Amino acid sequence: MSQMEVRLKVPDYIVDLIERRGQVGQSDTERMALAIALAAENIKHGGGPFGSGIFDMDSGELIAPGVNLVVPESCSLYHGEITAIIFAQQAVGHFDLAAVGNFELVTSAEPCVQCYGAIPWSGVRRVVYGATCEDVEAIGFDEGPKPANWIEALNSRNIEVIGPVLQDDAVAVLQDYRAGGHPIYNSES
Repeated sequence: MSQMEVRLKVPDYIVDLIERRGQVGQSDTERMALAIALAAENIKHGGGPFGSGIFDMDSGELIAPGVNLVVPESCSLYHGEITAIIFAQQAVGHFDLAAVGNFELVTSAEPCVQCYGAIPWSGVRRVVYGATCEDVEAIGFDEGPKPANWIEALNSRNIEVIGPVLQDDAVAVLQDYRAGGHPIYNSES
């Protein structure tokens, strides 16, 4: 068997977008606007219509962006929330964000079942989402069997959930993605 390796980096076009936008801001709507802009920019480069960011809740600093890289990286795990978590944990040098600070995940769409499962293990203390699961499924994505009481379940683990925030803007990106004929990638099993 040949040597296998995984390397993931924040795409240059995402770094450029963040640098052009400058300071993100302290409010949920300002942070969500960035997550939605990341999703829109990602579509232009062959990625999925989902953007996220991990923010330091005390300073407001963007620790790490995340975008959906499922198609360009040929990996079903690379959802926007997952890539943001990966990059944030690498940036702070710890697998548990709660061990080193007070962090939140801001994501352009409600987490799917995979991302919902990763949230408690990531160490984020707050989740802010834009589009709902129903909005995402309306364009054809399968969000998986997430429990109906997912918000309460995260709250019981001391993770606050806020949303939807800027839902119409987040839905517009999803609809643009679908109208553009981009792939709706679901398992065929």
